Amino acid sequence: MSPFVLAAAFGGIILLSLAVAPRRASIEGFFSGANGSDGAPGLWVLALSQVTTWIFARSLMNSAILGYYYGIAGTLAYAAYYGSFLTGAYVVGRLRAKGAGSVQDWLSERFGAAGVQAYNLVIALRLLSEVFANLIVVGLIFNALSEGSGTTAILIVAVLALAYSAWGGLSAALRTDVVQMVLFLGVFGIAFIALLFSDGFSLGAVLTAPGASGGYLGWVLMAVAALQVFSYPVHDPVMMDRGFIADEKTTQASFLHAFWISALCIIAFGLFGIQASLLGASYENQLLGTWAQMFPGWVFGALMLSLLVSALSTLDSALSSASRLVVEELKLAPRSLNGGRIVMLVFAVMGVALTLWGNKTLFDAVAVSGTASMFLTPVLIVGLGMGRQIDLWAYLVAWAAAIFGAFAYFARGWDSFAAILPEGHKYEQLFVICVAVLLVGFAATLLGSQRVAQSHSG
Repeated sequence: MSPFVLAAAFGGIILLSLAVAPRRASIEGFFSGANGSDGAPGLWVLALSQVTTWIFARSLMNSAILGYYYGIAGTLAYAAYYGSFLTGAYVVGRLRAKGAGSVQDWLSERFGAAGVQAYNLVIALRLLSEVFANLIVVGLIFNALSEGSGTTAILIVAVLALAYSAWGGLSAALRTDVVQMVLFLGVFGIAFIALLFSDGFSLGAVLTAPGASGGYLGWVLMAVAALQVFSYPVHDPVMMDRGFIADEKTTQASFLHAFWISALCIIAFGLFGIQASLLGASYENQLLGTWAQMFPGWVFGALMLSLLVSALSTLDSALSSASRLVVEELKLAPRSLNGGRIVMLVFAVMGVALTLWGNKTLFDAVAVSGTASMFLTPVLIVGLGMGRQIDLWAYLVAWAAAIFGAFAYFARGWDSFAAILPEGHKYEQLFVICVAVLLVGFAATLLGSQRVAQSHSG
């Protein structure tokens, strides 16, 4: 497919997103998503917004790449992260039952400013990685179509996504998410049907495929996902922000619908990677070059367009959550439209700058941020689930263990970390790191906690 045709189609989607964004922005709409009529989004607006911001371009590529290397085990391992909608619904329900309006509310009541700032640092890094990783996918797509055009595409998409995000904030993200999700399902649905009816495709073969490298490491990643899935949604402010803007019944239903829709989309996209491995196609340029050789131009174009739409939908949501974090929680900028817009600009510029860094391993961002979030698992299970009061020192020990674990995985190639990590594949090392982080976290929180009196335990 010509890069000009793809750019024109994507440009039309951006113009449509600009058209459905709210014409007038209010402070409540910008930071809280109020829509100006009934004040809160409906079930399917919320559910589709959750889905389209979680099946972002990086996730689709991760699913396909893991499917290529590790077969159905790799794709299912990545789909397991979407169990976060179920664990996230549980956490949000418990927090709202305690009267909290956000994760930060609950942490502030129990751990004060230090506890909240430790959490905010993790989610700020998460948001920055979201902006960076989705822009990277945009660059990869256009470089695959026309060598050297990636940087230009990154800059254009970043500017246009920032334009309508900065206009309406969270209310704009919610509206455009619905349009972008419908477009994504339509475009990707066409490509998926073409895959099912393509020569040499067998559903039975795909569902039992070992992948180019065998299924073992896919099952290792499944175990990692199982360890991270409780804390993973809580460090994602895009999901958590949407957990407190509608009534509880609507919110719980939206999480459930988001789970099955997004999991099916991730698995379906992973099948494209598995099919490439079954055909013996060589791995080229994050599978983009592989698909260009495997499929007719219009199918390849539909795949690329679906990736671009998912990247766009995540960028606006990440920027709106970044503005809410810095303005509402950190209070580092005034609670005004211009204050929120300046924050968005800073995150967009930082995300673009990181694309020049050179790291194109998309799963690493998931592994690092997912490991950093794991301090929340013992804190939430012991503090929120068991109703125990945790000492600040125990919370900070759990946090430090998770941050150290995340850094150890990131720096696993350094001699100092290679000496303490077990020999083996990086995913095996990641599993060991996750187990160690949880052991330290639970030991600290159980030792540094006591039962709260019934009158205070809710």
